[in-house]
Amino acid sequence: MNLRPPTTVMKAARLGAFHQSRLSFMRQLLRRLKAEDWQFQCSLWTLDSQGVGRAVYTASGPQRSYSLVAFAHDLDPALRSDRVIATAWDATFALFDGIPDAADLDRLEANVPKQEAGRISSSELCMARANRSVRLFEHVVQALAEGRQPQREFIDEVGYLMRTTAVYGSGKFGAADRESIAERAELSAPFQAEMLTVFLIRAFTLDLVEHLARARAPRQAVPLTPQLRRCFGIGNSTGLGMAPFLLNHPVLLNNWVRARETALQRVRAVRQPSSGERRMFTEFLARAQAGIGHWHSEHELQHGRILQLQGDLIRLEQHLASGILQQDSPWDALYRWAENTLSLEAQECLVSLLLEPYGHLVDELGERMQADEQLSFGIDGGMPLSRLRQILAEHYAWVAAIDFSSANSRALFWYVSEEKLEPRIGQRFAEPGEELEQPLAVARDIAQLQAALQPCAGSQTVAGFLLQHPQHRHSVRRVQLAPAFPYADIQDNLIDQTLLPIDLLRCKLSFFGATHFDPRSDRWVRITLFQNAPFPHELGQVAADDWSYPSLDCQEHRRECLVE
Repeated sequence: MNLRPPTTVMKAARLGAFHQSRLSFMRQLLRRLKAEDWQFQCSLWTLDSQGVGRAVYTASGPQRSYSLVAFAHDLDPALRSDRVIATAWDATFALFDGIPDAADLDRLEANVPKQEAGRISSSELCMARANRSVRLFEHVVQALAEGRQPQREFIDEVGYLMRTTAVYGSGKFGAADRESIAERAELSAPFQAEMLTVFLIRAFTLDLVEHLARARAPRQAVPLTPQLRRCFGIGNSTGLGMAPFLLNHPVLLNNWVRARETALQRVRAVRQPSSGERRMFTEFLARAQAGIGHWHSEHELQHGRILQLQGDLIRLEQHLASGILQQDSPWDALYRWAENTLSLEAQECLVSLLLEPYGHLVDELGERMQADEQLSFGIDGGMPLSRLRQILAEHYAWVAAIDFSSANSRALFWYVSEEKLEPRIGQRFAEPGEELEQPLAVARDIAQLQAALQPCAGSQTVAGFLLQHPQHRHSVRRVQLAPAFPYADIQDNLIDQTLLPIDLLRCKLSFFGATHFDPRSDRWVRITLFQNAPFPHELGQVAADDWSYPSLDCQEHRRECLVE
């Protein structure tokens, strides 16, 4: 059984249909926290009756502790914004490496609420901020203050009480560099510090609404029921800033996708699943159908995708009735049927569902998803151009299908805004700034490299070529990576007028473990993180990795709540 080829997988439209899976970083984190018996405590809570003040949540593992330092603010509603240009937020956060003392808290309070305008230190791993959901936050506080639970359908519609607008790490604004923590077992997988930050922010947010309800009505207020509490995730608004990451980290992208493709290959190779594995798949399909049935989006494209996915999952369920799961190699047969029958969205949802019964086959692949990209940064100057041409022919044949003489094929350019140092997209023939273009037009640059190579002798070396044509260094480096890292390139023209940047955002967010994709344009999207997950204080009593799709019991509870 071969891996799916990059020509199939690495198209933007398919990457933009990826769903969370067992290999998503949030799920890797909670499995580790559970297996290693991490302990959690809220060691400081000085919020007043208006919800303004400090809180500290500490997670302690076998070797180290990490502390979320939270600052809750009294934000004028007129200042509440998802835009990156915002300067004030309902809450701001830092993930401290260890347990902060009073001096650390004072230093952080002087800087963290300012976000980009402040500075943190190498003692901090992440900095973040979040705003309340205008629609849901007050509804939940008031309901609890009146001694009742909030309306379930309202929770389903929104899904979170706070929405982060940035979670910064990896050296940004003075935080610790990734290299300084990458060797720690608990942080070696990608984005574990960021995922831990969001996991603790979720706990703080739910504690905050219950605190405000008690402050409003000390004798009457009630807490959320545990089952309803888990229905709240953390929202996130993500724009173009995330998209270039996949292009600037080709080895990391390869490792993420290759791990997922290897997992799929292993499951498709199973010849005779146990009855328990077949039951588990069927159950998770039902859970996925129930969960996706509550996805909402006002974006025309995504609304259509959701409806198509819902219909495709019904077709998948009906196909199971044909007895396909009773034959040999049923997972391979099911995938091949889906590939010929269902939409990309449903095909990739099926890929995630196929992994669910097989943690024992796929979970260890998470250890392969990190990358030391410095090891692959060097250029082999001694490589003859004949070998470089061979790699181009084997791995970049897809570029020849793009007509760069067409204005539409060159319509966009990527640049970094001066104001916020964030990636942006400009219209090449209608807007100024083309001279600021970032080297993210991979297909065009490969085509230009191929043209520059035409008059050169095959015996000439890469070093000699680059001495004459230094502008092609970044493309040559990428080409030389291709044989070892075949999933490193998105095989589409990323400066075409028809580009949907949300496909790139969706790909990265799926590896985080995001759900409820709700694009607000083709350039930014809202999603939900950790919805239905256990809270820190519950990890010792419940399964760490049975939450990514709402349980059928939870669905029944939802129906009971609606009836009541």
